[in-house]
Amino acid sequence: MTEYWLISAPGEKTCQQTWETMNNLTSKQNSLSSNYKFHIPDLKVGTLDQLVGLSDDLGKLDTFVEQVTRKVATYLGEVLEDQRDKLHENLMANNSQTSVDGDITSPEGGGPDTPPNTPVTPSHKSTKEHHHHKRWRDSEESEPEPAICLGDLPTYITRFQWDMAKYPIKQSLRNIADIISKQVGQIDADLKTKSTIYNNLKGSLQTLEKKQTGSLLTRNLADLVKKEHFILDSEYLSTLLVIVPKSSFQEWHAVYEQLTDMIVPRSTQLITQDSEYGLFTVTLFKKVIDEFKLHSREKKFIVRDFTYNEEELAAGKNEITKLVTDKKKQFGPLVRWLKVNFSECFCAWIHVKALRVFVESVLRYGLPVNFQAILLHPNKKSTKRLRDVLNQLYAHLDSSATGGASQSSNQDSVDIPGLGFGQSDYYPYVYYKINVDMVDNKV
Repeated sequence: MTEYWLISAPGEKTCQQTWETMNNLTSKQNSLSSNYKFHIPDLKVGTLDQLVGLSDDLGKLDTFVEQVTRKVATYLGEVLEDQRDKLHENLMANNSQTSVDGDITSPEGGGPDTPPNTPVTPSHKSTKEHHHHKRWRDSEESEPEPAICLGDLPTYITRFQWDMAKYPIKQSLRNIADIISKQVGQIDADLKTKSTIYNNLKGSLQTLEKKQTGSLLTRNLADLVKKEHFILDSEYLSTLLVIVPKSSFQEWHAVYEQLTDMIVPRSTQLITQDSEYGLFTVTLFKKVIDEFKLHSREKKFIVRDFTYNEEELAAGKNEITKLVTDKKKQFGPLVRWLKVNFSECFCAWIHVKALRVFVESVLRYGLPVNFQAILLHPNKKSTKRLRDVLNQLYAHLDSSATGGASQSSNQDSVDIPGLGFGQSDYYPYVYYKINVDMVDNKV
Protein backbone atom coordinates (compact mmCIF):
# COMPACT_ATOMS: atom_id res chain seq x y z
CA MET A 1 0.00 0.00 0.00
CA THR A 2 1.19 3.51 -0.81
CA GLU A 3 -1.24 5.17 1.61
CA TYR A 4 -0.07 6.54 4.95
CA TRP A 5 -2.06 8.11 7.78
CA LEU A 6 -0.56 11.09 9.57
CA ILE A 7 -2.30 11.52 12.92
CA SER A 8 -1.71 13.24 16.22
CA ALA A 9 -2.99 12.63 19.72
CA PRO A 10 -2.57 14.69 22.88
CA GLY A 11 0.27 13.80 25.21
CA GLU A 12 -0.73 11.75 28.22
CA LYS A 13 1.78 12.03 31.04
CA THR A 14 4.42 12.16 28.34
CA CYS A 15 4.35 12.06 24.56
CA GLN A 16 6.32 8.83 24.75
CA GLN A 17 3.43 7.27 26.66
CA THR A 18 0.98 8.39 23.96
CA TRP A 19 3.21 6.75 21.36
CA GLU A 20 3.57 3.49 23.27
CA THR A 21 -0.17 3.18 23.95
CA MET A 22 -1.08 3.67 20.31
CA ASN A 23 1.77 1.53 18.96
CA ASN A 24 1.03 -1.38 21.30
CA LEU A 25 -2.64 -1.40 20.36
CA THR A 26 -2.30 -1.03 16.58
CA SER A 27 1.02 -2.64 15.78
CA LYS A 28 2.24 -5.02 18.49
CA GLN A 29 -1.08 -6.52 19.59
CA ASN A 30 -3.13 -6.49 16.38
CA SER A 31 -0.57 -6.04 13.54
CA LEU A 32 -2.83 -3.52 11.85
CA SER A 33 -0.12 -1.08 10.81
CA SER A 34 3.55 -0.16 10.92
CA ASN A 35 4.04 3.02 12.91
CA TYR A 36 6.63 5.78 12.97
CA LYS A 37 7.10 8.83 15.11
CA PHE A 38 6.68 11.94 12.96
CA HIS A 39 8.96 14.65 14.28
CA ILE A 40 7.67 18.22 14.23
CA PRO A 41 9.90 20.91 15.76
CA ASP A 42 8.83 23.60 18.22
CA LEU A 43 7.10 25.98 15.82
CA LYS A 44 5.83 29.45 16.73
CA VAL A 45 2.20 29.16 17.78
CA GLY A 46 0.94 32.73 17.29
CA THR A 47 -2.60 33.77 18.25
CA LEU A 48 -5.79 31.75 18.06
CA ASP A 49 -7.17 33.96 15.27
CA GLN A 50 -4.00 33.43 13.25
CA LEU A 51 -4.21 29.66 13.70
CA VAL A 52 -7.87 29.49 12.64
CA GLY A 53 -7.20 31.54 9.49
CA LEU A 54 -4.03 29.63 8.72
CA SER A 55 -5.78 26.27 9.10
CA ASP A 56 -8.08 26.95 6.14
CA ASP A 57 -5.25 28.41 4.03
CA LEU A 58 -3.03 25.40 4.72
CA GLY A 59 -5.78 23.13 3.41
CA LYS A 60 -5.73 25.01 0.10
CA LEU A 61 -1.92 25.06 0.06
CA ASP A 62 -1.87 21.30 0.70
CA THR A 63 -4.07 20.68 -2.35
CA PHE A 64 -2.04 23.05 -4.55
CA VAL A 65 1.37 21.61 -3.62
CA GLU A 66 0.17 18.03 -4.11
CA GLN A 67 -1.23 18.91 -7.55
CA VAL A 68 2.05 20.52 -8.65
CA THR A 69 4.03 17.56 -7.28
CA ARG A 70 1.92 15.11 -9.28
CA LYS A 71 2.08 17.34 -12.38
CA VAL A 72 5.88 17.30 -12.27
CA ALA A 73 5.89 13.50 -11.80
CA THR A 74 3.43 12.99 -14.66
CA TYR A 75 5.38 15.22 -17.01
CA LEU A 76 8.63 13.45 -16.15
CA GLY A 77 6.92 10.22 -17.24
CA GLU A 78 5.87 11.86 -20.51
CA VAL A 79 9.39 13.15 -21.18
CA LEU A 80 10.97 9.76 -20.50
CA GLU A 81 8.76 8.25 -23.24
CA ASP A 82 10.08 4.72 -23.91
CA GLN A 83 12.12 4.89 -20.69
CA ARG A 84 8.98 5.48 -18.63
CA ASP A 85 9.58 2.22 -16.75
CA LYS A 86 12.38 4.13 -14.98
CA LEU A 87 9.97 6.78 -13.68
CA HIS A 88 9.42 5.23 -10.24
CA GLU A 89 13.13 4.97 -9.44
CA ASN A 90 13.68 8.59 -10.48
CA LEU A 91 10.98 10.03 -8.23
CA MET A 92 13.19 10.67 -5.22
CA ALA A 93 12.96 12.93 -2.19
CA ASN A 94 15.85 15.05 -0.91
CA ASN A 95 17.35 14.87 -4.42
CA SER A 96 19.02 11.51 -3.83
CA GLN A 97 21.37 10.72 -6.71
CA THR A 98 21.33 6.95 -6.15
CA SER A 99 18.80 6.29 -8.91
CA VAL A 100 19.63 5.57 -12.53
CA ASP A 101 20.47 9.22 -13.03
CA GLY A 102 23.34 8.51 -15.37
CA ASP A 103 21.21 6.39 -17.65
CA ILE A 104 18.83 9.10 -18.76
CA THR A 105 20.27 12.51 -17.97
CA SER A 106 23.09 14.57 -19.38
CA PRO A 107 26.38 14.39 -17.45
CA GLU A 108 26.19 18.07 -16.58
CA GLY A 109 22.75 17.73 -14.95
CA GLY A 110 20.53 20.76 -15.17
CA GLY A 111 23.23 23.41 -14.92
CA PRO A 112 21.47 26.74 -14.49
CA ASP A 113 18.11 24.96 -14.26
CA THR A 114 18.97 23.57 -10.83
CA PRO A 115 17.18 25.59 -8.13
CA PRO A 116 19.48 27.57 -5.84
CA ASN A 117 17.96 26.05 -2.68
CA THR A 118 18.88 22.40 -2.43
CA PRO A 119 17.22 20.42 0.35
CA VAL A 120 19.08 19.60 3.54
CA THR A 121 19.81 15.89 3.64
CA PRO A 122 18.04 13.71 6.21
CA SER A 123 21.24 13.51 8.27
CA HIS A 124 21.30 17.22 9.15
CA LYS A 125 21.59 17.95 12.85
CA SER A 126 18.48 19.53 14.29
CA THR A 127 17.68 17.38 17.33
CA LYS A 128 17.70 20.39 19.63
CA GLU A 129 14.53 21.58 17.91
CA HIS A 130 12.57 18.46 18.86
CA HIS A 131 12.23 18.97 22.63
CA HIS A 132 8.64 17.83 23.08
CA HIS A 133 9.01 14.91 20.66
CA LYS A 134 11.37 12.15 21.76
CA ARG A 135 14.38 11.21 19.72
CA TRP A 136 13.85 9.11 16.60
CA ARG A 137 15.79 6.12 17.87
CA ASP A 138 13.97 5.85 21.21
CA SER A 139 11.75 2.74 21.01
CA GLU A 140 11.15 3.28 17.30
CA GLU A 141 9.34 0.50 15.50
CA SER A 142 10.86 0.49 12.03
CA GLU A 143 8.84 -0.95 9.17
CA PRO A 144 10.53 -3.48 6.87
CA GLU A 145 10.52 -1.21 3.83
CA PRO A 146 12.06 -2.66 0.65
CA ALA A 147 15.68 -1.63 0.30
CA ILE A 148 15.29 0.59 -2.75
CA CYS A 149 17.59 3.47 -1.83
CA LEU A 150 17.78 6.23 0.72
CA GLY A 151 15.74 8.99 -0.83
CA ASP A 152 12.75 6.98 -1.98
CA LEU A 153 9.45 8.53 -0.93
CA PRO A 154 8.43 6.08 1.85
CA THR A 155 11.87 6.45 3.46
CA TYR A 156 11.60 10.24 3.37
CA ILE A 157 8.25 10.42 5.13
CA THR A 158 8.93 7.64 7.66
CA ARG A 159 12.20 9.36 8.63
CA PHE A 160 10.93 12.88 8.18
CA GLN A 161 13.06 15.67 9.62
CA TRP A 162 12.18 19.32 9.32
CA ASP A 163 14.40 21.27 6.88
CA MET A 164 15.68 24.03 9.15
CA ALA A 165 17.68 25.72 6.40
CA LYS A 166 14.80 26.14 3.99
CA TYR A 167 11.95 26.67 6.46
CA PRO A 168 13.44 28.39 9.56
CA ILE A 169 11.28 27.67 12.60
CA LYS A 170 12.02 31.11 14.05
CA GLN A 171 9.72 32.44 11.33
CA SER A 172 5.99 32.59 11.96
CA LEU A 173 3.80 29.76 10.67
CA ARG A 174 2.30 32.16 8.12
CA ASN A 175 5.75 33.08 6.81
CA ILE A 176 6.73 29.42 6.46
CA ALA A 177 3.51 28.73 4.53
CA ASP A 178 4.22 31.74 2.30
CA ILE A 179 7.76 30.49 1.60
CA ILE A 180 6.35 27.13 0.48
CA SER A 181 3.60 28.75 -1.57
CA LYS A 182 6.04 31.03 -3.39
CA GLN A 183 8.56 28.23 -3.97
CA VAL A 184 6.03 25.79 -5.42
CA GLY A 185 4.23 28.52 -7.37
CA GLN A 186 7.52 29.37 -9.10
CA ILE A 187 8.11 25.70 -9.93
CA ASP A 188 4.59 25.47 -11.37
CA ALA A 189 5.18 28.55 -13.56
CA ASP A 190 8.58 27.25 -14.71
CA LEU A 191 7.05 23.86 -15.50
CA LYS A 192 4.47 25.48 -17.78
CA THR A 193 7.19 27.41 -19.62
CA LYS A 194 9.58 24.49 -19.99
CA SER A 195 6.88 22.00 -20.95
CA THR A 196 5.50 24.35 -23.61
CA ILE A 197 8.92 24.79 -25.22
CA TYR A 198 9.73 21.08 -25.13
CA ASN A 199 6.25 19.99 -26.29
CA ASN A 200 6.39 22.40 -29.24
CA LEU A 201 9.76 20.99 -30.23
CA LYS A 202 8.53 17.42 -29.84
CA GLY A 203 5.33 18.22 -31.74
CA SER A 204 7.24 19.72 -34.68
CA LEU A 205 9.50 16.68 -34.81
CA GLN A 206 6.57 14.27 -34.64
CA THR A 207 4.79 16.13 -37.46
CA LEU A 208 7.85 15.83 -39.69
CA GLU A 209 8.42 12.20 -38.71
CA LYS A 210 4.81 11.33 -39.51
CA LYS A 211 5.33 12.77 -42.98
CA GLN A 212 8.25 10.36 -43.39
CA THR A 213 6.00 7.37 -42.80
CA GLY A 214 2.39 6.39 -43.34
CA SER A 215 0.32 6.19 -46.49
CA LEU A 216 1.67 7.34 -49.85
CA LEU A 217 -1.34 9.67 -49.96
CA THR A 218 0.04 11.85 -47.17
CA ARG A 219 3.67 11.03 -46.45
CA ASN A 220 6.66 13.06 -47.57
CA LEU A 221 7.90 11.71 -50.90
CA ALA A 222 11.32 13.38 -50.81
CA ASP A 223 13.15 10.31 -49.47
CA LEU A 224 11.47 7.98 -52.01
CA VAL A 225 12.35 9.70 -55.28
CA LYS A 226 15.63 10.27 -57.08
CA LYS A 227 16.81 12.86 -59.54
CA GLU A 228 16.71 10.38 -62.43
CA HIS A 229 12.95 9.90 -61.97
CA PHE A 230 12.29 13.42 -63.28
CA ILE A 231 12.63 15.46 -66.44
CA LEU A 232 14.26 18.62 -65.12
CA ASP A 233 15.07 22.00 -66.70
CA SER A 234 12.73 21.43 -69.64
CA GLU A 235 10.78 24.33 -71.08
CA TYR A 236 7.87 22.13 -72.18
CA LEU A 237 7.92 18.82 -70.27
CA SER A 238 7.22 18.00 -66.62
CA THR A 239 7.15 14.83 -64.53
CA LEU A 240 4.26 14.24 -62.15
CA LEU A 241 3.94 11.79 -59.23
CA VAL A 242 0.67 9.86 -59.18
CA ILE A 243 -0.73 7.68 -56.36
CA VAL A 244 -2.57 4.66 -57.79
CA PRO A 245 -4.57 2.10 -55.73
CA LYS A 246 -2.95 -1.35 -55.94
CA SER A 247 -6.18 -2.79 -57.32
CA SER A 248 -5.96 -0.32 -60.24
CA PHE A 249 -2.37 -0.93 -61.38
CA GLN A 250 -3.52 -2.69 -64.56
CA GLU A 251 -6.02 0.02 -65.33
CA TRP A 252 -3.37 2.70 -64.86
CA HIS A 253 -1.04 1.10 -67.37
CA ALA A 254 -3.94 0.71 -69.81
CA VAL A 255 -5.36 4.23 -69.64
CA TYR A 256 -2.78 6.76 -68.42
CA GLU A 257 -1.64 7.64 -71.95
CA GLN A 258 -5.26 8.37 -72.96
CA LEU A 259 -6.20 10.56 -70.00
CA THR A 260 -5.24 13.59 -72.10
CA ASP A 261 -3.22 14.52 -75.15
CA MET A 262 0.50 15.23 -75.10
CA ILE A 263 1.55 12.49 -72.66
CA VAL A 264 4.96 10.94 -73.32
CA PRO A 265 4.31 7.28 -74.27
CA ARG A 266 5.65 4.59 -71.91
CA SER A 267 6.89 7.29 -69.53
CA THR A 268 5.33 5.81 -66.38
CA GLN A 269 7.49 4.08 -63.82
CA LEU A 270 6.59 2.43 -60.48
CA ILE A 271 8.90 3.95 -57.86
CA THR A 272 7.56 2.25 -54.73
CA GLN A 273 4.41 0.83 -53.18
CA ASP A 274 2.89 0.23 -49.76
CA SER A 275 0.05 -2.05 -48.68
CA GLU A 276 -2.59 0.07 -50.44
CA TYR A 277 -1.03 2.28 -53.09
CA GLY A 278 1.74 2.56 -55.66
CA LEU A 279 3.75 5.65 -56.53
CA PHE A 280 4.09 6.17 -60.30
CA THR A 281 5.76 8.81 -62.43
CA VAL A 282 4.35 10.15 -65.67
CA THR A 283 5.88 12.71 -68.06
CA LEU A 284 3.73 15.09 -70.09
CA PHE A 285 3.63 18.58 -71.55
CA LYS A 286 3.22 21.30 -68.93
CA LYS A 287 0.22 22.90 -70.64
CA VAL A 288 -1.97 19.77 -70.10
CA ILE A 289 -1.14 19.24 -66.42
CA ASP A 290 -4.44 20.67 -65.11
CA GLU A 291 -6.47 18.60 -67.56
CA PHE A 292 -4.50 15.48 -66.65
CA LYS A 293 -5.15 16.05 -62.92
CA LEU A 294 -8.88 16.41 -63.56
CA HIS A 295 -9.20 13.19 -65.57
CA SER A 296 -6.93 11.32 -63.13
CA ARG A 297 -9.20 12.28 -60.24
CA GLU A 298 -12.18 10.84 -62.13
CA LYS A 299 -10.32 7.52 -62.30
CA LYS A 300 -9.33 7.79 -58.60
CA PHE A 301 -5.68 8.39 -59.45
CA ILE A 302 -4.26 11.07 -57.12
CA VAL A 303 -1.63 13.48 -58.44
CA ARG A 304 0.64 14.62 -55.57
CA ASP A 305 1.91 18.19 -55.62
CA PHE A 306 5.66 17.73 -55.72
CA THR A 307 8.52 19.68 -57.24
CA TYR A 308 11.95 18.14 -57.28
CA ASN A 309 14.34 20.73 -55.82
CA GLU A 310 17.56 19.40 -54.35
CA GLU A 311 18.15 22.44 -52.14
CA GLU A 312 14.66 22.30 -50.61
CA LEU A 313 14.89 18.53 -50.10
CA ALA A 314 18.25 18.93 -48.33
CA ALA A 315 16.83 21.73 -46.18
CA GLY A 316 13.91 19.48 -45.15
CA LYS A 317 16.26 16.69 -44.10
CA ASN A 318 18.44 19.19 -42.24
CA GLU A 319 15.38 20.47 -40.35
CA ILE A 320 14.61 16.99 -39.02
CA THR A 321 18.26 16.49 -38.04
CA LYS A 322 18.26 19.86 -36.26
CA LEU A 323 15.04 19.06 -34.37
CA VAL A 324 16.36 15.65 -33.30
CA THR A 325 19.59 17.28 -32.09
CA ASP A 326 17.72 20.04 -30.25
CA LYS A 327 15.47 17.49 -28.54
CA LYS A 328 18.46 15.45 -27.39
CA LYS A 329 20.14 18.61 -26.06
CA GLN A 330 17.06 19.59 -24.07
CA PHE A 331 16.21 16.11 -22.81
CA GLY A 332 19.00 15.69 -20.23
CA PRO A 333 18.72 19.10 -18.54
CA LEU A 334 14.91 18.87 -18.57
CA VAL A 335 14.89 15.45 -16.89
CA ARG A 336 17.36 16.73 -14.32
CA TRP A 337 15.22 19.83 -13.66
CA LEU A 338 12.08 17.70 -13.28
CA LYS A 339 13.78 15.31 -10.86
CA VAL A 340 15.22 18.11 -8.72
CA ASN A 341 11.93 20.00 -8.62
CA PHE A 342 9.83 16.91 -8.00
CA SER A 343 11.93 16.44 -4.88
CA GLU A 344 11.49 20.12 -3.99
CA CYS A 345 7.71 19.84 -4.34
CA PHE A 346 7.36 16.51 -2.54
CA CYS A 347 9.46 17.67 0.42
CA ALA A 348 7.47 20.92 0.54
CA TRP A 349 4.23 18.91 0.49
CA ILE A 350 5.24 16.84 3.52
CA HIS A 351 6.24 20.05 5.34
CA VAL A 352 2.74 21.39 4.64
CA LYS A 353 1.33 18.20 6.18
CA ALA A 354 3.52 18.79 9.23
CA LEU A 355 2.27 22.39 9.48
CA ARG A 356 -1.34 21.21 9.25
CA VAL A 357 -0.84 18.63 11.99
CA PHE A 358 0.79 21.23 14.25
CA VAL A 359 -1.88 23.88 13.71
CA GLU A 360 -4.80 21.46 14.00
CA SER A 361 -3.32 19.82 17.11
CA VAL A 362 -2.93 23.17 18.88
CA LEU A 363 -6.49 24.15 17.92
CA ARG A 364 -7.93 20.86 19.15
CA TYR A 365 -5.77 20.01 22.14
CA GLY A 366 -4.92 23.52 23.36
CA LEU A 367 -1.85 25.02 24.98
CA PRO A 368 0.81 24.34 26.09
CA VAL A 369 1.79 22.39 22.98
CA ASN A 370 1.65 18.74 24.00
CA PHE A 371 0.91 16.17 21.31
CA GLN A 372 2.55 13.26 19.55
CA ALA A 373 2.45 13.12 15.75
CA ILE A 374 2.51 9.58 14.36
CA LEU A 375 2.74 8.20 10.83
CA LEU A 376 0.85 4.95 10.29
CA HIS A 377 1.27 2.64 7.30
CA PRO A 378 -1.90 0.50 7.36
CA ASN A 379 -1.48 -3.16 6.48
CA LYS A 380 -3.46 -4.44 3.52
CA LYS A 381 -7.09 -5.26 4.31
CA SER A 382 -6.71 -3.80 7.81
CA THR A 383 -7.77 -0.21 7.23
CA LYS A 384 -11.32 -0.58 8.53
CA ARG A 385 -10.22 -2.46 11.64
CA LEU A 386 -7.43 0.07 12.22
CA ARG A 387 -9.89 2.93 11.94
CA ASP A 388 -12.20 1.27 14.48
CA VAL A 389 -9.33 0.70 16.93
CA LEU A 390 -8.19 4.34 16.66
CA ASN A 391 -11.74 5.62 17.06
CA GLN A 392 -12.17 3.53 20.24
CA LEU A 393 -8.76 4.57 21.59
CA TYR A 394 -9.43 8.28 21.12
CA ALA A 395 -13.22 8.35 21.52
CA HIS A 396 -12.84 10.35 24.74
CA LEU A 397 -11.41 13.27 22.75
CA ASP A 398 -14.75 13.93 21.01
CA SER A 399 -17.73 11.74 21.80
CA SER A 400 -19.71 13.13 18.87
CA ALA A 401 -17.17 11.74 16.39
CA THR A 402 -16.70 8.19 17.67
CA GLY A 403 -18.18 6.83 14.48
CA GLY A 404 -15.84 8.74 12.22
CA ALA A 405 -18.39 10.50 10.05
CA SER A 406 -21.31 10.08 12.45
CA GLN A 407 -21.57 13.72 13.49
CA SER A 408 -25.16 14.80 13.24
CA SER A 409 -26.01 17.37 10.62
CA ASN A 410 -27.00 19.93 13.21
CA GLN A 411 -23.63 19.73 14.97
CA ASP A 412 -22.03 23.16 14.94
CA SER A 413 -18.91 22.22 13.02
CA VAL A 414 -17.37 25.68 13.34
CA ASP A 415 -16.64 24.83 16.97
CA ILE A 416 -13.78 22.78 15.56
CA PRO A 417 -11.73 25.21 13.47
CA GLY A 418 -9.84 24.19 10.39
CA LEU A 419 -11.94 21.28 9.18
CA GLY A 420 -11.22 22.04 5.55
CA PHE A 421 -11.29 18.38 4.56
CA GLY A 422 -15.01 17.90 4.99
CA GLN A 423 -17.27 16.40 7.58
CA SER A 424 -16.94 12.83 6.25
CA ASP A 425 -13.19 12.78 7.07
CA TYR A 426 -13.51 14.04 10.62
CA TYR A 427 -12.22 11.81 13.43
CA PRO A 428 -11.67 12.41 17.15
CA TYR A 429 -7.93 12.65 16.52
CA VAL A 430 -6.10 14.83 13.97
CA TYR A 431 -5.85 12.91 10.71
CA TYR A 432 -4.42 13.53 7.23
CA LYS A 433 -3.93 11.01 4.46
CA ILE A 434 -0.73 10.86 2.39
CA ASN A 435 -0.61 8.82 -0.82
CA VAL A 436 2.96 8.51 -2.10
CA ASP A 437 1.99 6.74 -5.33
CA MET A 438 3.07 9.35 -7.87
CA VAL A 439 3.11 7.03 -10.89
CA ASP A 440 -0.42 5.68 -11.21
CA ASN A 441 -2.39 7.89 -8.82
CA LYS A 442 -3.65 11.15 -10.31
CA VAL A 443 -5.29 14.10 -8.60
